[in-house]
Amino acid sequence: MKPSTEDQNWVQVARIIRPRGNKGEVLAELFTDFPARLSSRLQIFLRQAQSEPRAIGLQNFWVDRNHPEHGIFHFEGCSSIDAAEKFRGFEVLIPIADRVKLPDGKYFVSDLIGCSVFENPVAEAKLSSPACAMEEAPRLVGTVQDVYFPGEGTAGTPLLQLQTAAGELLVPLAEDICRSIDVAARRIDVTLPEGLSDLNTGE
Repeated sequence: MKPSTEDQNWVQVARIIRPRGNKGEVLAELFTDFPARLSSRLQIFLRQAQSEPRAIGLQNFWVDRNHPEHGIFHFEGCSSIDAAEKFRGFEVLIPIADRVKLPDGKYFVSDLIGCSVFENPVAEAKLSSPACAMEEAPRLVGTVQDVYFPGEGTAGTPLLQLQTAAGELLVPLAEDICRSIDVAARRIDVTLPEGLSDLNTGE
């Protein structure tokens, strides 16, 4: 499902799980590869379900040393377990303009999900007739639903999970296959190796 315009203005960096300690801190599951940057923020944004995000002062943040996939937030004005309990289940957001700037060739998963994937013909058309041009036009393969990454310490190429008319299709996120990625246009152009579609869909 394509994200709404409202969702495209925000990046979810965490989800609050429960209170932690007795001073008002909350434990959160982290969804960012750059959690250390959160410690320098003076405010963060919270959202419950589909409500409007609201700003809240951030008194402190740190990553759990024993569980680096978790972080601890301490919001201004939150000084007890009861006060922290009210934030259970909230999404922690930052404006999309505050995201880390990635180098060329690197992409956020949230930017790839929802992109339309088109397959370009392997060979150029030998004729220039309108009929041939139509036949050789890029073919819509499907839409990116998710991105799979190799396990920690395991070498491998990430896989794009596409939803196609024939079912699920896994496409390696490799330069020789994904020839063009335009996140602004929500489009990825690919050149699929022969037999890949059949292998993935079980045809």
